[in-house]
This record gives sequence, structure tokens and C-alpha cells, in this order.
Amino acid sequence: MKIVNTIDEVRAQVKQWRAEGLSVGLVPTMGYLHEGHASLIDASHRDNDRTVVSDFVNPMQFGPAEDLESYPRDIEHDAALAEAHGCDLIFHPEPEEMYHEGFSSFVDMTVLTQELCGLSRPVHFRGVCTVVSKLFNIVKPDRAYFGKKDAQQLAVIRHMVDDLNVDIEIIGCPIIREADGLARSSRNTYLSEAERKAALVLSQSIKLGSEMVKKGEADCGKIIEAMKKHISAEPLAKIDYVKIVDLATMQQIEKLDRPALCAIAVFIGKTRLIDNFFTEDI
Repeated sequence: MKIVNTIDEVRAQVKQWRAEGLSVGLVPTMGYLHEGHASLIDASHRDNDRTVVSDFVNPMQFGPAEDLESYPRDIEHDAALAEAHGCDLIFHPEPEEMYHEGFSSFVDMTVLTQELCGLSRPVHFRGVCTVVSKLFNIVKPDRAYFGKKDAQQLAVIRHMVDDLNVDIEIIGCPIIREADGLARSSRNTYLSEAERKAALVLSQSIKLGSEMVKKGEADCGKIIEAMKKHISAEPLAKIDYVKIVDLATMQQIEKLDRPALCAIAVFIGKTRLIDNFFTEDI
């Protein structure tokens, strides 16, 4: 496995693979890899001849008051995990490599980005769409892999690929959880011992909501009310949102009469965590 820092190095390696007739998978990440990322690398390694992992904390998707500077980074750890799961190339650029002086071109989206995380993080998806578009243009993979934990991001990227006629297959992979149910996240490292225990209200409320759906409840208001009640009982938890949206448009719905996403964002202390379930998976 190689670690490279420049766009030219990535393109040269992929060009060589293409000349050999090899397929290429891409796993875009912001580093500090965990078992959730490992599952994406495993999927790419299974489906493709070669796998590229991008390891880049993208400044464009962080708002002014967000955790860009404190976001965890550990390239040595990332390299060991990625190589163990079949990665062939890590692209680990500096911000200046991705955004040269005078950079002024962006990929933006309406509708899908105006709900859920788009409300509380207004610059986030513009940054996501821009950096992912750049990675697609740099690597030109056959397939790209994203986790379902970031469900809105997955929907946005699928929509962007469709809108812009990008010839890449987007693969969504299941949420990977800790033994006690907490969804794996790089931000879990911010939690104190007490906050780590409190964070279980996310997966517990997801389980509560999905069980209601499984039993036939179709009133979104009732499901949301029950989930909010459970989360609010935890003193360290502060709800950002609990919503059920149309899976295609990310707009809120009142009845489960179509494929839907139930998504939550909750602050545990100062740390914002997300979780979700897809009704189609129940």
C-alpha cells in the first residue's frame, strides 16, 4: 500500500491500473478510521481490483463554530487499518493541494440539503458536494462507498451523481455499531465516560422508533414524539432534530406511505452525534 499527497500521484497510479484493465473503488473519508470505515474498505476490496481511500479533513464542510481544528487525525493509525482491510492507495492531501489559491468553484444543491443537518449546518453540504466531486474527478473510480449513518449525505451524493451524469456507482453500506449499540463515529472520541453512557439514548431511540414501525405504526408524529420523550429523559442530551423524511426528497412527511428515513441529531454535552433507520430496512 502507498500513501500519496498529491493529485498528480493519484492520477498516475490510477492511470497505470487502468492500463492493466483493473477496476477501482473509492472510499472517501475524513480520516481517524474506525470499524465503520473498515467495512467500507472491505466492500470496495471485495467489489474492485484496487481500492483508494481518501484521508482528508475537508475544511469546506465545517462552519465557523464547528470542530475543524480539534477533529481527530492520526494518519499512521489510518494507514495500518486501511492496509489491513485491503486498501491499495491512501490519498492524504493538505488543504492547499485540494483548494489552490483563488479557488472559487463550488458544487451546491437545493431541496435535499435544506432539511435535517442542512438546517443546523448551512455550509456543510456545499463542502461535501464540492470535495466529493473533486475526488471523483481525481480518482475516476468505478464505484464509491459511503456509510448509511450519514444518510442525508448518501442521498445528496446519489442525487448529485444523477443530476450531473457522473459515471460512478454509489454504494451505501450498513451502519456499524459498538457492542452496546452506539453508532461508530470519529466524534465518539470526544465523549467523557459519563457522556459515552448518555450517548446510548441515540441508538435506544432508534430502536424504539423502528420497533414502532415494525408493529405497524405509520403516524410519523407519534413515532417522533416517543423518540423525543426517550432522548429528553437523559440530562446530558440536547435534541437538534428528530425527523422522518421522504427518502427521495429529504422533506418531512406525516405518514409512512412511502420509503422513508428516520434521522436524529443529538448533542451529548458539546458533541453532536447522528443516527438513523431506513424504513425499507425494517
